[in-house]
Amino acid sequence: MSDQENPLLIKRYASRRLYNTETSDYVTLEDIAGFIRDGRDVKIIDLKSGDDLTRQYLLQIVAEHESRGESVLPINVLTDLVRSYTTQATSMVPQFLAASFDAFRQGQEKWVENMNSMNPITKMPGFEAMQAQQEAFLKAMTGGAKPGWPSGPQAEGEEEESLEDIRKQLATLQAKLSKMDK
Repeated sequence: MSDQENPLLIKRYASRRLYNTETSDYVTLEDIAGFIRDGRDVKIIDLKSGDDLTRQYLLQIVAEHESRGESVLPINVLTDLVRSYTTQATSMVPQFLAASFDAFRQGQEKWVENMNSMNPITKMPGFEAMQAQQEAFLKAMTGGAKPGWPSGPQAEGEEEESLEDIRKQLATLQAKLSKMDK
């Protein structure tokens, strides 16, 4: 099996420091979030007790992102999650959430596949610009969750450059459409 198929093993020492067993160095929660965004599964264990701490750390990563204003979970979803811990639905919620995210991931992959297929629309003038805009939108909506796509916040200059590129592409597309109308 390749390294990508095995979860990345992270050990937590008594000092609460997190140790990447593959690269033999210490990592932060943000590093772990980056591994996950890059498509890698992780497993975090306590070195002394052997307890699996993965869930605890993943929840901490989500909480930190939410507290920084990177809200993905609407209040009503969070409220329903809290309610699910006190109802009979507790056993169904994990299965429902897993199925929902699987469907979302499959839909996202299908969309990208359709956009990249040899569709007659791909030969339309300006299609590449439109596709780049849609991919940028999808990236913004998913936080770069698709493996192989760039992820994480962009540097301010890169973001402005990207926005300027989109504006130029849009102007080019509008010019081409204007010529087609004549």
